[in-house]
Amino acid sequence: MNRIKRIAAWVWTILTTPAATLSLAFLTLGGFVGGIMFWGAFNTALELTNTESFCISCHEMKNNVYEELSRTVHFSNRSGVRASCPDCHVPHQWTDKIARKMQASKEVWGKVFGTINTRQKFLDHRLELAQHEWSRLKSNDSLECRNCHSAGAMDFSKQTVRAAEIHGRYLISGRATCIDCHKGIAHELPNMRGIDPGWKVPPEMEGTPLPQANAVDELKRVIAEAHYMVETDW
Repeated sequence: MNRIKRIAAWVWTILTTPAATLSLAFLTLGGFVGGIMFWGAFNTALELTNTESFCISCHEMKNNVYEELSRTVHFSNRSGVRASCPDCHVPHQWTDKIARKMQASKEVWGKVFGTINTRQKFLDHRLELAQHEWSRLKSNDSLECRNCHSAGAMDFSKQTVRAAEIHGRYLISGRATCIDCHKGIAHELPNMRGIDPGWKVPPEMEGTPLPQANAVDELKRVIAEAHYMVETDW
């Protein structure tokens, strides 16, 4: 017990000594100010990498996907609202944003070694790149899409009948997510031959076939109906 008292007295003496008190105060203040400066510098650098100008500073992006984006409704539209690269490819929440930045850091490796530094290389890797992004958006329930497009705020009366029906049946219920149907909304699609589009129109929504395009096909349809009537003793 006496030993504990001696240690406590020694600590109190140090803390009450003017020089030690000032040193401790300056150390605490310095640490606080340094922490603020570090945090500010970190967030400033983070936001600089989260701008469209940063995204298209490399020609791989500027000469390929950015040119495609500039020809879509996400770039120029009647409402004047433009979606930039980070709006669609970087989550808005801080924790999700940091995770995405860490995931995207491997792109620096691709830049250094010229993985897609020519148009042909980009086209060769296009399907792989697109599949990575489709998979990411599928796994997070199209989080970046929903930052602007809220299903709960949709006015179905202003949508086409088909769009309203699909959104009501599948989007609101959670049976499908945005990227299932809107893969080519901002960039050109890769060669989709043999690729599962991800979401297919169910049989109950296919409707009746449209009238045939020519007289031969129409004649075939009439003959088929006649055969059916004979076989079923209509």
